[in-house]
Amino acid sequence: MIVGIGIDMIEVDRVQAKIDRNDAFRNSVFSKEEIDWCEKQANKGENYAARFAAKEAFLKATGRGLLLGIELSNIEIVNDAAGKPSLRLNGVFREEAQKCNWNRIHVTLSHLKATACAVVIIEQ
Repeated sequence: MIVGIGIDMIEVDRVQAKIDRNDAFRNSVFSKEEIDWCEKQANKGENYAARFAAKEAFLKATGRGLLLGIELSNIEIVNDAAGKPSLRLNGVFREEAQKCNWNRIHVTLSHLKATACAVVIIEQ
């Protein structure tokens, strides 16, 4: 049963500007694995923006937003060998998922030069 759907869109330039300004934003929002993935891509800004959108979409899908926590690096977008993204939760986000029986979390990402978006669906 679907218990939540979230969508988010963001301008790539906004995320890229924050990353360019200092490492604090990047290191507080993205996990080491996400940073490693994005830094290997030709279009780094688009990949960071899509992951940021996925984190926001997940928070919207929960129906609780930032009330669950503000450590966005604990919401990770990881890719399998074929490049397919999935959402991995850590910390309070993982605890909430277990408590609420969120058995499956689907994520899809899309990005263009100027815009990135993501959709998250949570199932029980």
